[in-house]
Amino acid sequence: MLIHPQFDPIAIALGPLKIHWYGLTYLAAFALFYLFANARAKQPFFAQRGWDRQMVEDVLFFGVMGVVLGGRLGYVLFYKPGYYFSHPSEILAVWQGGMAFHGGLLGVITAMAIYAKRQGRHFFEVADLVAPCVPIGLAAGRFGNFMNGELWGRAADPSLPWAMVFPQSGTDIARHPSQIYQFGLEGLLLFALLWLYARRARPLGAVSGMFLMGYGSFRFIAEYFREPDSFLGLLTFNMSMGQWLCVPMILVGALFWGMAQKNAFRPEDRKA
Repeated sequence: MLIHPQFDPIAIALGPLKIHWYGLTYLAAFALFYLFANARAKQPFFAQRGWDRQMVEDVLFFGVMGVVLGGRLGYVLFYKPGYYFSHPSEILAVWQGGMAFHGGLLGVITAMAIYAKRQGRHFFEVADLVAPCVPIGLAAGRFGNFMNGELWGRAADPSLPWAMVFPQSGTDIARHPSQIYQFGLEGLLLFALLWLYARRARPLGAVSGMFLMGYGSFRFIAEYFREPDSFLGLLTFNMSMGQWLCVPMILVGALFWGMAQKNAFRPEDRKA
């Protein structure tokens, strides 16, 4: 049985200026996205449609706004609506913690739709470029969760070699390091699978649909090892809020992928 190493949350301290490791993982996520999105833009399908470095930078800017605003509002609406409706002044207090991936996803989808509309491009042209680049950034975020000792897992058999005690939980219970599971599943593994899938020319919308199905499935599995939020617990059918939010994600992803196979989305439609 292991003990969480209790990393100092502050990576760099220069007088009153303190830079946290968690903030650095966000920067790493955006930097990795930028790197892989530029590589994606050079692939034939996108290069033929005029994608360049400036456009990737613009997509990143819109995406960052979507992640931050959507992630925060998603947490407010999905997890603690009663509290924040009673304390509206705290809704934008992101420094107090509280971000939701599914909210961030909706925020990014909205941001990509706005960008596609402004550029006169099909929404799925933008989404298909972005989708394979997202999981590696998610991996960076999960690593930040682990360093912070937050979002720990459910109780595990103490004989499990990698079972870990998280002092931040207020108990000495051996737990699954679920942040590492998510780092591997919805981060590295999903990235590898999507990147390989997207290397070949695919019907418009297929890569986006595969991302939704892949992330939803891996997150659904990982939630069985992650401790549910204490203020929510397990919901209907003993499923967590994270699992319930993954169900429509998987279904919509399957719908998009199926429609893509029938060439339902065509670049010349120029719909956003």
